[in-house]
Amino acid sequence: MQNPRLAELPEYAFPRLRSLLEGIAPGNSPIDMTIGEPRHGAPDFIAPLLTKDMALYGKYPPIGGTPEWLKAAGGWLARRYNLDDRFAPERNLLPLNGTREGLFSIAFLTVPPERKGRRPVVLLPNPFYQCYAAAALAAGAEPVYVDATRETNFLPDFASLPADVLERTALAYLCTPANPQGSVASLAELEDHVRLARRYGFTLVVDECYCEIYGDTAPAGALEACMSLAAAGEGADDPFANVLVFHSLSKRSGLAGLRSGFVAGDRALIAAFRQFRSYVGPTIPLPLLAAAAAAWEDEVHVEANRALYRAKFDAAAELLAGRFGFYRPAGGFFLWLEVGDGEAAAVRLWREAGLRVLPGKYLSHPGPDGRSPGDAFIRVALVDDLATTRAGLERLVSVLGS
Repeated sequence: MQNPRLAELPEYAFPRLRSLLEGIAPGNSPIDMTIGEPRHGAPDFIAPLLTKDMALYGKYPPIGGTPEWLKAAGGWLARRYNLDDRFAPERNLLPLNGTREGLFSIAFLTVPPERKGRRPVVLLPNPFYQCYAAAALAAGAEPVYVDATRETNFLPDFASLPADVLERTALAYLCTPANPQGSVASLAELEDHVRLARRYGFTLVVDECYCEIYGDTAPAGALEACMSLAAAGEGADDPFANVLVFHSLSKRSGLAGLRSGFVAGDRALIAAFRQFRSYVGPTIPLPLLAAAAAAWEDEVHVEANRALYRAKFDAAAELLAGRFGFYRPAGGFFLWLEVGDGEAAAVRLWREAGLRVLPGKYLSHPGPDGRSPGDAFIRVALVDDLATTRAGLERLVSVLGS
């Protein structure tokens, strides 16, 4: 029998878009700017590693990763966020078959049957990555959607919630850089999120998958915030208590199809997650772990990747400045454009220009009045080459004007 709570989920964004545009002929050769699927190509060194030792595909991969992968991924994390030796890869790190499966399944580990005698709460930013809502509902929790609007710098203010909600909270999802808005939480804001999680005893899950795509300043990270709090004398024996971060090679290295990411943080949660995953078995084949290790150890391709995105944001700033509430996001590769009615704009752009964009409504949860914080927006993914991206943005301006 189907879990009845999953009936609360809205239809997934992309099938919903297909239904919206069904039967409408595109007004030009199609350009797809909907999905966050990087199209810069894989680093050259990846392919040989996938076929270097074919016999390794005949072996069961270890749930905790190989020593080489732990050294590479853990080393990158320590360098990127200034972690000291209190971060131990063998205790604080676990590979994932892509971060989405980890972001979903972590809810089953962290959400109890009840909190304070009532249905537990999972906090989500609104708009949100739909995996978060599905995880909350499947785990039996009440999802509480916290609007992330221009007034809050497009980040959720969990601390503003009533105490009775926070006391029932078992898990909170935070995405920084945010999908879709590209906002980045500062180190001080991340410290406040960690303090809130510890005060109320919930797990703070921070989705940092877009952290390597940014302009001039590398975004701060939640484990970095944990280290900062520990230096100030705040925290328990485990400086990463109550905190898990999720990272991926999908955006950083353009390797979405490799399905390789990791979770890191609270050592007790990592140990429990390792045991949980031993039964589920979503392991990564050994050659893929070797390729992932090489990707985590190399920064040259990441810098080149970042430069390509910067060039596309330069083009966006040139074409869109002063239009549609345009701002240059601090991180990620999406534009979050205010167009009045996102669904109507998506239909017009497809019908008149062959441009496919995603209505912000499809990434948002409506409030009691039936309106959502994404209704007026479209999400535009700058994942194609510069020429295609520029052409798409020119079509957008031509159809929607100012």
